[in-house]
Amino acid sequence: MKKFDKDRLILALGGPALAIVVAVALTSVVLLASGSNPVQPYALMAEYAVHSDIQVLIVNQAGTYYLAALAVAVGFRMNLFNIGVDGQYRLAAMVAALAGASVALPKPLHILLIVVVAMLVGAFWAGVAGILKTTRGVSEVVSTIMLNAIATSVVAYLILPAQFGEQRGNNLTTGEIPESGWFPGIDLGAAGEIYGFVVVAALCGVLYWLILNRTRFGFDLRATGASESAAIASGVDAKRMVLTSMLISGAVAGLTGMPVLLGDSHTYSLDFPVGVGFMGITVALLGRNHPVGMALGALLIAFLEKASSTLDYNGYEKEIATIMQGLIVMAVVISYESVRRYGLRRQQQKVGEELAAEAAAAGGTDPKNRKEVSA
Repeated sequence: MKKFDKDRLILALGGPALAIVVAVALTSVVLLASGSNPVQPYALMAEYAVHSDIQVLIVNQAGTYYLAALAVAVGFRMNLFNIGVDGQYRLAAMVAALAGASVALPKPLHILLIVVVAMLVGAFWAGVAGILKTTRGVSEVVSTIMLNAIATSVVAYLILPAQFGEQRGNNLTTGEIPESGWFPGIDLGAAGEIYGFVVVAALCGVLYWLILNRTRFGFDLRATGASESAAIASGVDAKRMVLTSMLISGAVAGLTGMPVLLGDSHTYSLDFPVGVGFMGITVALLGRNHPVGMALGALLIAFLEKASSTLDYNGYEKEIATIMQGLIVMAVVISYESVRRYGLRRQQQKVGEELAAEAAAAGGTDPKNRKEVSA
């Protein structure tokens, strides 16, 4: 049992650890090739992240990335590659901002309305890809990429002043959500305020784990993702699971914009964060679709993004952090494949040892010293 636990630990932590080590090593090579110190940038970012206000920024950013990663992970566990989280999140945030700015309700109801609208829009947009896959066999990779582009155009159209937007200087917005629609945060004084929706993100991670590991639906989802034919043979409706998974993934993607919308900007504008959905793919891969692993991955990516701003003031390009993020994605694929092959070899080795032990016992041979018992 102890040996089994050790192997599980190696398989669980080996991939992310190897990915980070490889990414750091390759980034150091890039720094050396450019004539820069290969160690000092990491020290500068670590020193910068010690400040409490930067830590608040990291936590806030990590909350957004974590929700995006959860949305991606739901698809991954179903063996679906939902690349459309970014489009689903932006369209949901804009429509939710429009809904929130157009009504006046008591605080709990106002917040609930905005959140529900965001989830419904995200689920609807992801559901389009789900329907195309289940009825026409269209790959979700292709359809979600196309839907990202369509979502960008839809958002650009709806935010025009001639439609539902407002002109504010050189920016276009959906109008500000009244204070009754603001989600209360955690005030840390001079350090700033942690978005209250970060707590909701953490609760979503707990719910994600419970559903996948403690419910029949979660078992069916994982079983269908592992082997669709086997799941069908056991009575699972694979097409329904595909559509349901895409709807859930889109609903969680709709929540991704809520930390910023309800905790900071209180409006959707042209400078609303973009690329969050794609960063969610990185975090989900890095965390191996596990809620704790994705939380650590979100914190790492947020740290690289926020702490890299100090590099500009110390003679280094802040794009170093961007290079590292890209290398992490590449290293994740390589390291996970290496860990997977190691796991297969360990399983084969264990099976061989067990078979040898059984054969030795059946033949009257001691498997340790291989001494045959005399007749």
